Amino acid sequence: MASAVATDKIATRNKILMYNHAPAAAATEQSIKAGATTTTWQAFRDYEAFGVGACVSVLGGNGMIELSIYAATDSSGSDATEIKTSGVIAADALGDWAFQECSAEEVVQLGEAAGYDFTHIVGYVDCHHADDEVTAVYILTAPTRAADALTAATTIA
Repeated sequence: MASAVATDKIATRNKILMYNHAPAAAATEQSIKAGATTTTWQAFRDYEAFGVGACVSVLGGNGMIELSIYAATDSSGSDATEIKTSGVIAADALGDWAFQECSAEEVVQLGEAAGYDFTHIVGYVDCHHADDEVTAVYILTAPTRAADALTAATTIA
């Protein structure tokens, strides 16, 4: 029998989002998209940390070759600046994955050094071939204010 208790601890203390990224071009680092076009920049002001994981889900070439975190001064990616990177990796089999994380302090420090007030964050991925795809997960953690359904239970329409 399934539990009837309404537990909502993880979903109120973390914003978790998932995307299927289909690269627009081969061997070009680009922000993770929902599909091939919808940008996934996230407001970061009210969180302590951000993590991005990406898993090779379609292998059309040699898979994912880099995973990075970028910050920007707005939701369209203005002044996009790399915060962290895996460097060159060989995620060349289905199910291979990588994970990167950064703190709000790192983002602020790197922004100040570059003369920017970063407000948004995103994962960037570089795939070997335009037919490679990755499934990505974002985790924005430790919100200033916990809220019910910070993470949606489903996005099924």
